[in-house]
Amino acid sequence: MMRWIALLAVTIVVWAALAALGLSAAALFASLVVAAIFAVRGLGPDRVPRPAGMLAQGILAVSIGLMVDTETLSALGSSWLPALGVCVATLVVSIAAGFLLALHRDVDALTGALSMIAGGAQGLVAVSRELGGDERMVAVVQYLRVGLIIVTMPLVATVVFGAGSGGAVASRSGESPWYVDLLVVAGAIVVGIGVARLIRLPAPATLGPLAASIALELSGWIDSVSAPTILLPIAFVVIGWQAGLAFTRDSVRAVGRVMPWAIGLIVVLGVLCALLGLLLSHTTGISLLEGYLATTPGGLSAVLAVSAASGANVTFVAAVQVVRLVIMLFAAPFGAKMFLALRARRSRQAEREKVSLG
Repeated sequence: MMRWIALLAVTIVVWAALAALGLSAAALFASLVVAAIFAVRGLGPDRVPRPAGMLAQGILAVSIGLMVDTETLSALGSSWLPALGVCVATLVVSIAAGFLLALHRDVDALTGALSMIAGGAQGLVAVSRELGGDERMVAVVQYLRVGLIIVTMPLVATVVFGAGSGGAVASRSGESPWYVDLLVVAGAIVVGIGVARLIRLPAPATLGPLAASIALELSGWIDSVSAPTILLPIAFVVIGWQAGLAFTRDSVRAVGRVMPWAIGLIVVLGVLCALLGLLLSHTTGISLLEGYLATTPGGLSAVLAVSAASGANVTFVAAVQVVRLVIMLFAAPFGAKMFLALRARRSRQAEREKVSLG
């Protein structure tokens, strides 16, 4: 119990310090770094209990699912096909970058793909262990990608695409009471996980609540519902602890060896996504800046902030970003399941050939 108390206390202090500096996703970064230090020094708990990890995944999934409302999707209008095509192309480019990352001796193919998928960093880290990847490597590379994008995006938007200032962010009206929000989130998690397990979905703690919350949001029954503000940072802390407590001295050294290669691939991925943004601009008639912001691979809140500040079409940018986020979170578990099945089949075939030759 004392180890948990110490971990919580230090996490809160570091979280507050990072938040004061204006760091995006401060709760997640703080919990990951603190838990990793505790784990490497042998001061932390063994691991996050599985029910707590599943609950955190469910909260994050419902928060994302409730963003997929009809108003956001309608912003795509007649541009939905090019937008969907760009999202799928981003997935393909991300997976290709992941396989290149896996050329490094410290990274396997599945971990490489999960590390480089552009979208839903927190969700991918949350499910990586369940899918068979190395969640430590996935966490570091994903957050490195988000960090690099957040740092460089305002500069690129201003210098390359001529972003100005003066936009405004629209506030959401008609919000429901917090206890209604809490009941909806709890219901979506319980029902979603139950149904996902029943039909044997991969990563049921993520895909089940995600599908349930999207269905509820699109049904129009819960237009004013959103995940309670306090829940998401708590989920981020648990997810960060889950990844951080798995670190060892050897894994820290392995991550250090991979970093230069990962940074290079993240830069290439950012450039390719920017080119996809130019293609989206050409096919839909949106500005080059809006195309870039709609396709930039990471940091949804930062993307929307830059969009609003520069007077870009925030609703369109948000729609493309949310669609891509949902595609990534659905594609990763199913892709991982197929990859593992193929690898197991090849392994069995190799064993049979070995026996026949012997």
